Amino acid sequence: MRFPSIVVTTLIGGAVAGAFAAAPALAQSDSGSGGSSGSGKKASACLITKTDTNPYFVTMKKGAVEKAKELGVDLKTYAGKYDGDNQSQVDAIESCMADKANGILITPSDTKAIVPTVKKARDAGILVIALDTTLEPTDAADATFATDNFQAGKLIGEWAKKTLGDKEAHIAFLDLATSQPSVDVQRDQGFMVGFGIDPKDKNKWGDEDDKRIVGHDVTGGAEDGGRTAMENLLQEDPGTNLVYTINEPAAAGAYQALKAVGLEKQATIVSIDGGCPGVKNVQDGVIGATSQQYPLQMAAQGIEAIQKYVETGAKPQKSEGLDFHNTGVNLVTDKPVDGVPSISVKEGLDKCWG
Repeated sequence: MRFPSIVVTTLIGGAVAGAFAAAPALAQSDSGSGGSSGSGKKASACLITKTDTNPYFVTMKKGAVEKAKELGVDLKTYAGKYDGDNQSQVDAIESCMADKANGILITPSDTKAIVPTVKKARDAGILVIALDTTLEPTDAADATFATDNFQAGKLIGEWAKKTLGDKEAHIAFLDLATSQPSVDVQRDQGFMVGFGIDPKDKNKWGDEDDKRIVGHDVTGGAEDGGRTAMENLLQEDPGTNLVYTINEPAAAGAYQALKAVGLEKQATIVSIDGGCPGVKNVQDGVIGATSQQYPLQMAAQGIEAIQKYVETGAKPQKSEGLDFHNTGVNLVTDKPVDGVPSISVKEGLDKCWG
């Protein structure tokens, strides 16, 4: 198996990076207006995303801003200049503490490094909700609103298994980073379980001994990273016929690499995210199936939870059987298979990142 030492640091979608050099946070204030809470208590909140340019986080911000206006919540939004900018998130939390915010919604760039600062905020009485990605440990936040990433991976694994049928599988894994943050591991290992591969230790990828695995390479969740990783793994096995990708930009890069050597029809690509460009790639046959998540709902429900906390003191509850609140996932494909629930591309385009 291939285990590269270089990590591509440009991340797309809900994927998580490790810690990188600091950069100042960018802040923008959005004052809630319109509706008001039933108790008359007005909440104040912060949304902290990895960037304010990635469409995934733009959608998340839209959900928070719209719900804040509806409920009359005062909202300030913060974002770093690049994915992995942990120091900006530290600075943003400190600004929210200085403003005496009631709640913070955060998509953590570094799920471990941010924990001490999150603890300071919680100790100050601020409700902290992780969005999209659990902290490490999960209970370092008061709650997490996220996709069930293991289930998302499992769905594309089950679909791929039934789609491949009796063909001998040669599977390339295009993961996120050698640091293996939680989303990276959960999606990868979920796919393996869905496909029928023994993942060994479910808390990491790369320790499997299944002969169907061509190898693992990292993409940084970016298109150029996906292209390079696919090129590397094709050198390992030109007969690769199934490609797992951490997200849709990585999938697009993998397709480019396959097409460049005339193998785009040989390999089926599966992915996770469900953004509108990704769903269109399913429509165009670039991706066979993708698992769709809902960042707008993550943020909107997070704002509702902060308002409820101000009104009643109640904290969000976990979904049954999980250590977080599940905001839902759907498999999107126009090639459904028996026994694996899915929605059509048309439905996926209607829902994309809603």
